[in-house]
Formats: sequence, C-alpha cells, structure tokens
Amino acid sequence: MKDLISLAIETSCDETSAAVLKNGREVLSNIIMSQIDIHKKFGGVVPEVASRNHVKDINPVIIEALEKASIGFNDLDFVSVTYGPGLVGALLIGLSSAKALAYALDIPLVGVHHIEGHIAGNYIAHKDLEPPFICLVVSGGHTHLVKVEDYGKYEILGKTRDDAAGEAYDKVARSLGLGYPGGPLIDKLAKEGDKSAIKFPRTYLDDSYDFSFSGLKSAVLNYLNSMKMKEEEINRADVAASFQEAVIEVLSNKAIRAAKEFSMTKIAIAGGVSANSALRERLTIMAKENNLEFYYPPMELCTDNAAMIGSAGYYEYIRGYKSDLNLNAKPSLRLGQK
Repeated sequence: MKDLISLAIETSCDETSAAVLKNGREVLSNIIMSQIDIHKKFGGVVPEVASRNHVKDINPVIIEALEKASIGFNDLDFVSVTYGPGLVGALLIGLSSAKALAYALDIPLVGVHHIEGHIAGNYIAHKDLEPPFICLVVSGGHTHLVKVEDYGKYEILGKTRDDAAGEAYDKVARSLGLGYPGGPLIDKLAKEGDKSAIKFPRTYLDDSYDFSFSGLKSAVLNYLNSMKMKEEEINRADVAASFQEAVIEVLSNKAIRAAKEFSMTKIAIAGGVSANSALRERLTIMAKENNLEFYYPPMELCTDNAAMIGSAGYYEYIRGYKSDLNLNAKPSLRLGQK
C-alpha cells in the first residue's frame, strides 16, 4: 500500500501551525508559531491581533514544515485543515491557505474538527491506541467527555454548560495576579500550596456528564474579595492548589465513571489542560485502581498544533471523506457535525 503524505494546517486560535505526516501517525515535521507573548499584555487572546499574525506567519510556517520534512508540494497526497470551532477570522486564514494549495496542486481537501484533532493527538503519541475509548478533552475553549466509538465516530457524553476548565484557570490566574496563560502558572504555584486549605465547591450536576466551572470560579473570586475586605493575608499557593483540586476531582471522577459505565478498558486525555501535571497524576492513579489503560499526549501535542489535525484528517480521508473547495469556517462547529 502506498504511503500517504499530507500537509496539515491549524489556525483556530493563536497558534499558526503546519505539519507534514506520513500515514497519519508518523510526524515528519510539526512547526508551531505561538502568539502567547503577543497576547500576554492583553491578558488573553485578541481575535483581530491573532488573525493579523496568522496572515503574517502562515506562508513561512508552511514552507518550513515542508523543508523540515524534506517534502515538496508535488509529494503531497491531500491537505487537512481545521475549519471549526474557533475564532472565525483565525480559522479563515488557515482555511484559505489550505484551499488554495488543494486547488493549485489538484489534491483533495479534508476539513477537520478541532476537537477531533485533539483526540487524534493521542494516535501520534501512542501507536497502539485504537478505538473504542473514553477521551476527556480539556482546553481553554472546550471541556468535552467523549466516547470515541471508532475513527471519526464520536458520542459526546458531556460538555461544559458555561466556562471551559482552561477558561476558569485563566480567570482565576488573572485574579491571583499570575498572568496569562493561567493553566501552567496555577499548576506550578499549586505545588507549593495545600490543596485542602480552602473548600471550594465541586459541581457534579447530579448524574450528568456535563461540566460547570462558573460557580467554582465565582467562589474563588468571592473568597479573594472577602479576604481583601477583611484585610487578611491571601496565601496564593493555597488558593491555586485548592482551586485546582476542585477542578481535577470533578474531571477525573467523571472520566472514570464514564469508562466504567460504558465498559471501556481505555481512557485518554487531550487539549491544553491535559498538560496539567496534577490531572495526569490523578488519572494515572485512578486508572490503575480501576484496571484501565491511560493515555495522554506529550507536551508538544497538548496545545494547538497541526500534527494532531493531520492525524485526524488522515482517518477522515481513508474513510472517503473529502471537503469541497467552498468549505467555510464554522466557529461553533459541533463534534460529529460536517
């Protein structure tokens, strides 16, 4: 069987990324141009600024990805690209580039769902991983608990009803004066604190697999305001540790419960928050206690990157799915929706 070489493009938020893959799981290059330093001064991603930087970076990033992989344009079999969900202006930059390449090279275009890409990051990291399994996708924009039934076939068991977990991390970090992005900063500070020092609420929503972090976020902000009003000293490490414990307890318990309820033997995590050391440690322990295999991607595949999009795109392509050149950006695209 002929090896399939593909170019993948990801521009859904504030990373401009291009990757070259062979057969969906072997990464020949994965170039990521991050805008974190640009958005730090704003305390979060500014969509217009992100779009302008994607325009500036997209062509050099694509060329670098091809050069690093020692691949020419004519060696490509198809192009994969994120078309949703995400920031509409940012998505359009990558999508326009991918469509132009597909048209000029007369090769197929494969539109990829961003969350599907995060899940597929585990296929790159773990060559033995195959569906079915439960995947917890946690990032700044998404918190989904997904039953991965097959390649490209998903059932959403639950998702956030308000703030995503990563969004709550960013807002709490800002309140603590830690800066942006909040996830790594809180994770680092939490190691110095007592996770049982402050009893923040856990929202389980009865038997639902949905998530809610707005109440927890508000509880942290109310605690900080109360301490300031009473002019009492705030132990930021204890706040960070106690907040993180509340988030991780809910995420982990729901993921394990889903695996047991649906008789799965494997669970995985994906998305930016899957880089969180405490979440990895907790699920490693809980998976072992429940005789489950636990998978998580390496750090470079946790945050947004084109390699994960390329892996997801490969499995869509071999299933016969191809996109028209009139494919448009869909900022609110649901998982499983075309």
